[in-house]
Amino acid sequence: MDEVAALELRSVDLQSAKNNQEHHTQEMGLQRLIVRRSQSFTIQLHFNRPFHSKKDSITFVAETGPAPKELLGTRATFLLTQDRQGKGWSASDFTVHANSLDVSLFTPPSAVIGPYSLKMEISQGPSHSTTHPLGTFILLFNPWSAEDDVYLPSETLLQEYIMMDYGFVYKGHERFITPWPWNYGQFEEDIIDICFEILNKSLYFLKNPSKDYSQRNDVVYICRVVSAMINSNDDSGVLQGNWGEDYSRGVSPLEWTGSVAILRQWAARGGQPVKYGQCWVFAAVMCTVMRCLGVPTRVVSNFRSAHNSDANLTIDTYYDQHAEMLPTQKRDKIWNFHVWNECWMIRKDLPPGYNGWQVLDPTPQQTSSGLFRCGPASVKAIREGEVHLPYDTPFVYAEVNADEVVWLLKDGQAQEILAHNTSSIGKEISTKMVGSDQRQNITSSYKYPEGSPEERSVFMKASQKMLGVRRTSSPFLDLLGSGGAVGQPAQLQLHLTRKPEWGQDLLLKLHARRVADRAHPQGPIHLVVGFCAQTLLHNGGTRQPLWRQKVHLTLDFGEDIQWPLSLPYNNYRNKLTDEKLIRVSGIAKVEETGRFMLVLKDISLEPPHLSIEVSERAEVGKALRVHISLTNTLSVALSHCTMVLEGSGLINGQISNDLGTLVAGHTIEIEVDLYPIKAGPRQLQVLVSSNEIKEIKGYKDIFVAAARAP
Repeated sequence: MDEVAALELRSVDLQSAKNNQEHHTQEMGLQRLIVRRSQSFTIQLHFNRPFHSKKDSITFVAETGPAPKELLGTRATFLLTQDRQGKGWSASDFTVHANSLDVSLFTPPSAVIGPYSLKMEISQGPSHSTTHPLGTFILLFNPWSAEDDVYLPSETLLQEYIMMDYGFVYKGHERFITPWPWNYGQFEEDIIDICFEILNKSLYFLKNPSKDYSQRNDVVYICRVVSAMINSNDDSGVLQGNWGEDYSRGVSPLEWTGSVAILRQWAARGGQPVKYGQCWVFAAVMCTVMRCLGVPTRVVSNFRSAHNSDANLTIDTYYDQHAEMLPTQKRDKIWNFHVWNECWMIRKDLPPGYNGWQVLDPTPQQTSSGLFRCGPASVKAIREGEVHLPYDTPFVYAEVNADEVVWLLKDGQAQEILAHNTSSIGKEISTKMVGSDQRQNITSSYKYPEGSPEERSVFMKASQKMLGVRRTSSPFLDLLGSGGAVGQPAQLQLHLTRKPEWGQDLLLKLHARRVADRAHPQGPIHLVVGFCAQTLLHNGGTRQPLWRQKVHLTLDFGEDIQWPLSLPYNNYRNKLTDEKLIRVSGIAKVEETGRFMLVLKDISLEPPHLSIEVSERAEVGKALRVHISLTNTLSVALSHCTMVLEGSGLINGQISNDLGTLVAGHTIEIEVDLYPIKAGPRQLQVLVSSNEIKEIKGYKDIFVAAARAP
């Protein structure tokens, strides 16, 4: 009887296109195998003869990292069997077709994520074995699998928080919230490789590569590494922060329209930090990386966000008698808004009940275990005041819950408290609504309603844990506010009398009303009100005053007075930052009592609006004409205008145009032909930047149909 020929591998088909479709990675391309853990994928092996399960023995070896070891979880060896064995790595459910063999490979839910090499050992008898490389694949987290720590049991949410490659970042001011379109671009072909390069540049990898790789099965670990690596304070991180106003050595944070250009620049320059980022850029880039790795992620904006560096749950702000907001030597501040991420995961390191959304913040505000990073902090733990739970929960709790105490300063000394606000911090916490371009207010997931018994109870519990004392608030201080303060004989409010537009005088009115008080229940009172206008910075600070005015008022009991105020354009024309925010403050001295009252009004100046129109049906590979128009509604020309277009699936990279000068009152019309690359819902982002205004942004949602068959 003839001896059976040795089994020899002729070729292998990793079936990337089919597997990637089944693993929801087809958007990353179909040319290479990209799969998710805790889910089978099929490969096809072609031999010189049919496979005989009783005579031929096949062992698969999957390896990742610089020094793969079974003990570290970076090397797996598994035999080909007919039935799957347990929840570990396995090769099973095979079928034989003539000389080919279809094999189902399974990766466990605890597998290390990253790039793997796959090889096969064929044994025939104790002395004869051959090894064949089969190729490489990339393994990601799997939020579709109930066994994975990032499991999210909703296809609608998965489409938004994993598959959606564009979205909005909410910026501005609690009363003037602006949606900024952003191209996450997590499925652009090279982004997955850049994400793993980020992990390989971390201090953990550089210190101990094998140990670092062995921990890459843990989503909490990955999150903390990425949070540190998006900023460059400790390492060769992706972005360098800049909160000044000189961006001449890089790109202004306001001029980025997406993550792809930032990540590609970082990779192309060998890990040199990209200049420059601020909070929304850090968070948007982290969203790209985490969605790419398979972790459901969203971008969250917190308006009036406290940076409470001494963890005392109080932020102090200071004004002088002339209503000028003063700088402080403390690091504490109240940002107009701050942007972070939420990632969805099971927290096996916490007691039950704290799974779900977790805050991760890559903006370098303070260190956590020695590195500039923040989180993951359970949103549920923040809401319940469980600030002892890791990671960095006290810091995030203060960002949304700290009290604000406003002081009057005289001769450098705090003279009196003008206001103690227990509900002015942590406003309008926002994220993009699922399946919609609308904004969703998620404040209630971070805290109970302001002033409710539950909210005060949680605040006292958190205070006790953070400060070691039971904290109570004085009812007098709680009610003391800007205008209408307890024990004050008048109520003061500032209102705009017309829509504020950049390039025009700003018209306001002071509304003053005499009310009863203990000291002067009926008689008239005399007020001296000093007003001051200052540029309001993103970090909550201000610049030097750009306008002052003083008003003398006499108010009889029950009387209402409306006093007009005008802030001329020439006073602010060259003095605003790119945020175009002005704070008008008023300090009123009551002559009869010698006490002071505070009234505030923040004003946001809107830039001109872009119009973007698409006339015909969008189809892959077919020219799509886009009409863009911009009318300069300002009273001054916009000089050195440039336009940048971006949109994953619509444009490879970016399209840039110089537009020259746009005269006041004139309209510029631009037509651009795009050739869509991918089918499905897409978003075109357009940014027009000029010397006068850095951020005129617009977007257009475009549904791209698949190419028609010829």
